[in-house]
Amino acid sequence: MSVEFIAPSNSPKKPPENLSLESTLKELAVFNFQVEASSLAKEVARFFQAQPLLPGVILTVNGEFLGMISRRRFMERMSRPYGVDTFAGRPIMALYQIAQTDILILPGVALIVVAAQRAMQRQPELLYEPIVVQLEPQVYRLLDVHQVLVALSQIHQQATGYIRELYYNLSVTQSELEAANSQLKAANSELYRLANLDGLTQVANRHCFNEYLEKKWRELGEAAAEISLILCDVDFFKKYNDTYGHQAGDACLQQVAQAILESVNYSTGEVSGETLVARYGGEEFAVILPRTSPEIAVWIAEKIRVWIKELEIEHVNSEACSLVTLSLGVASTVPLPGTSQKNLIAAADRALYQAKDGGRDRVILDFRF
Repeated sequence: MSVEFIAPSNSPKKPPENLSLESTLKELAVFNFQVEASSLAKEVARFFQAQPLLPGVILTVNGEFLGMISRRRFMERMSRPYGVDTFAGRPIMALYQIAQTDILILPGVALIVVAAQRAMQRQPELLYEPIVVQLEPQVYRLLDVHQVLVALSQIHQQATGYIRELYYNLSVTQSELEAANSQLKAANSELYRLANLDGLTQVANRHCFNEYLEKKWRELGEAAAEISLILCDVDFFKKYNDTYGHQAGDACLQQVAQAILESVNYSTGEVSGETLVARYGGEEFAVILPRTSPEIAVWIAEKIRVWIKELEIEHVNSEACSLVTLSLGVASTVPLPGTSQKNLIAAADRALYQAKDGGRDRVILDFRF
């Protein structure tokens, strides 16, 4: 098994320069990561850990294309309770049969603008699935949707310059130019929003969480101000899925995410601001609370716990309660030189583990940070 990354430039994180409306997917960086469906899932997991940029894996049978599993779906399945025990020692085909979903396959000659449109037309839960690019017969590669959106943003910028040129050369009126610029700004704003939103729950995604926490860690470190983090986990969610089905499970996660968001906004007195609610992974959510003491963070976490319980979502097989509940871990610190936001996440995760180990449906503050 091998991983090959094919990029048209020296920097895989950036699209090529001078993209235009005629630019195609072949001009973007694509990944070649494919394994036989008989390969063990734990081998694929090791490659994902070693290659953090890989968006997914292509599966083949005797060298013939079978399908694709995204990094997100793979990690979600493996991170579920007993996920490692269930899949790690089995062929990746077993996980694929459970986690497979619709795949967007486009030819390498497809226009970037068309590919972006096709990707955004998918169901919300599929928005961030990689695109499978067919470069030629039986040659398939993976393309991260985020890169397509970045490339599309660059094309919009190029279009802006073209509109300005039309203004000078064809005497376009000022009002028309302003209207075009307004549309471009709105489009770029929507692209940024989609790139940072979890498709299922419509709160911030893990990528957005990581970037925001790193940004606030630097800012609050310079200001010597506190930052708190809440990690939330839906209690016995695997049993909920087994009892009510995965569609009901998705609906449950959507309700929980919106309730956490509303609870945080209500508790902090803001509809938008410095706080961030994100889907951390699977049935886990995270709340970043800049300039918030541990006492206030615990108070907010308790409000979230009560708010979720008051949704009265039935969960007959929960060992904590007959309703859907949350376990919450809280940690707080002042960022200091030489420390990392990873320490804050680890402390909140320890507290979450204590809450689950102590019976669930409760809030625990970690004092050992």
